Amino acid sequence: MRFGDFPFLRYLPFLIGGILLGKLFPLQSLLAPSFGLLGSIWMTYLIFLIKKNLTFRPPFALLAYTQLLLLGFGLSLWSQKTKSESPTPFSTNSLGYLAEAQKFDSEKPNSRENLVKILAIKDSTSWKRGDGKVLVYHQDSLQIRPGDLLFISKIPEEISPPNLPDEFDYRAFLAKKGISYRQFIGKNFRVMDSLPHESWRFGMDRLRNFFSESIEAKVPSSDARQIAQALLLGQKENLDKTLRNSYAETGTMHILAVSGLHVGIIYLVLLFPLRLIKLKGKPEKLYLIAVIAIIWIYAALTGLSPSVVRASTMFSLFSLGQMRQRRPSIWNILAFSAMIMIAWDPDVLFEIGFQLSYAAVAGIVALQPLIVKWWLPPNRVLEYFWQLAAVSIAAQLATFPLSVYYFHLFPTYFLFANLVVVPLAFLIMAVGLPFLAFSWVWGVGDVLGWAIDGLIRVQIWTAEFFQSLPFGSLDRLTISISGMLLVWVLLLIWGNWEWGDRRKLTALFLLVSAVWIGEGIIRESRKPARSLWVFAGEKGLLLELQSGDQTLSWNQSFPLDQLGFSIDPNRIQEGRSRFPEPLKAVFLDSIFRVPGYDFSFSVDQKRIFWDKEKPKSIRYFQGNKVESGQIAESIVIDETGFRVIF
Repeated sequence: MRFGDFPFLRYLPFLIGGILLGKLFPLQSLLAPSFGLLGSIWMTYLIFLIKKNLTFRPPFALLAYTQLLLLGFGLSLWSQKTKSESPTPFSTNSLGYLAEAQKFDSEKPNSRENLVKILAIKDSTSWKRGDGKVLVYHQDSLQIRPGDLLFISKIPEEISPPNLPDEFDYRAFLAKKGISYRQFIGKNFRVMDSLPHESWRFGMDRLRNFFSESIEAKVPSSDARQIAQALLLGQKENLDKTLRNSYAETGTMHILAVSGLHVGIIYLVLLFPLRLIKLKGKPEKLYLIAVIAIIWIYAALTGLSPSVVRASTMFSLFSLGQMRQRRPSIWNILAFSAMIMIAWDPDVLFEIGFQLSYAAVAGIVALQPLIVKWWLPPNRVLEYFWQLAAVSIAAQLATFPLSVYYFHLFPTYFLFANLVVVPLAFLIMAVGLPFLAFSWVWGVGDVLGWAIDGLIRVQIWTAEFFQSLPFGSLDRLTISISGMLLVWVLLLIWGNWEWGDRRKLTALFLLVSAVWIGEGIIRESRKPARSLWVFAGEKGLLLELQSGDQTLSWNQSFPLDQLGFSIDPNRIQEGRSRFPEPLKAVFLDSIFRVPGYDFSFSVDQKRIFWDKEKPKSIRYFQGNKVESGQIAESIVIDETGFRVIF
């Protein structure tokens, strides 16, 4: 087995490299030249490929890899260009807008949520074409349905960027979905018209809503309905926070995100009759085409998430290979599907779901066979659970660097939880698919709904049991990008040690280890001995003093319910405690003075005063403005805050 046996696996890094170059150097002036150069190289490549009698033969591999690099670079620039073209802005003269509903209402605690697409904007003199999407919240008794044309007599607000460092970027999250605005409209809108009910554009939304209503009607318990919506239809928007945490903290959250596991279960169920009937020739091909069609219908039904598209593409390629009596390499299929997705949308490369999905499959393919060899079970039952455990261990090893990097969490009992939850998910899917198909049949839907309810209750109980165990999860973990690379290199060395070039593998390990150690040394050398974090909001003020390993905090009416998503991400990233000690101050002459730390502050004046030691630098959260050198005797606390380095 050689790396050269996997051509698409060789091509993928160059395409990704081009995408990353486009992100590092987002120069729109290079868009046309990059595609022009790509076309010229392609023509040169084609000419030399056709005219075989030429004496000079160029390095074809170099030309091919250069084309992939330029293609990735050009696609990245093109994607940035199209997405940077902001929707039609609203002006002070705007009186309202005409919009088309894009989905069915989603219930929220005090309102209903919907997504509308702006069609036209009305001002004091005329109408003009509009663009963009708005996340609206209304309180009307009537449901808004896909295709409804609404006139909304209020102007939406743009979604604000995060004000505090390391805070979740909700604006960027919605921007990936094309959503630029949000608005509470209450009852200030009118339904002007509606598309015909049989319109094909929202056919999948109507089908999904029909299945969702069937689950609501036939599955008895509320918790089971939420899990069924997520597991069968990919609808996690209304998932209870407690339920979400139970699955997340036990390493079984992947069950609730419709992914390759779910598509794989459908694929196995659909192929089972083929094994019994043993079709050959044209009937077999027609059946496999039907299987591919059903898989992609399910992918569209569940929202075409990156993991579902990856799995659907891979199983489609497997089916096409089966039609031609071939067994294509899993590595080629995995890389080819990634290239298709990246070429279609370069930004998918930076989505967490895409990264986790491909890392998990790569880990399973590379490491599961090695793990299985650790033990030879004495019977088939133990062998089944050992195979399942090996898959879970391999996937967790490959994805835990990403989990730590993004979520700062590692589930301690993931292996034992998955041994129960995954088989239950298979049973739920096996019952759920017939339920979706026959829920309209009297009696059948009720029986299957009760079965789904019972299975999901057992699954929920399992997740909550493992969550309740001592040390159920390790949280507040951090890892650098070089640390992630080091972990993956170690896994790569382990997976290739028997048949790979051990000298090259050792050299790769030493190189990445040197980068990781060097990054750590640089980070520690730049870490200040003392710094003051000032977090300001509309409702209050929070001061956190970091002195060595000690963290002291002063909270002046800063909302406690905002600490988790506004302040805690920064605490984790900077290594500060979740529960800092109180910062003690003396109130004197209307100013709070902090003994021993050379600063004092006035809440009334919103100002911090320096005593003997002035700061070395001040970095503002908004705009990344930095002050250094001659620092003034005091500083006004702005609307977001700043970091002071002593």
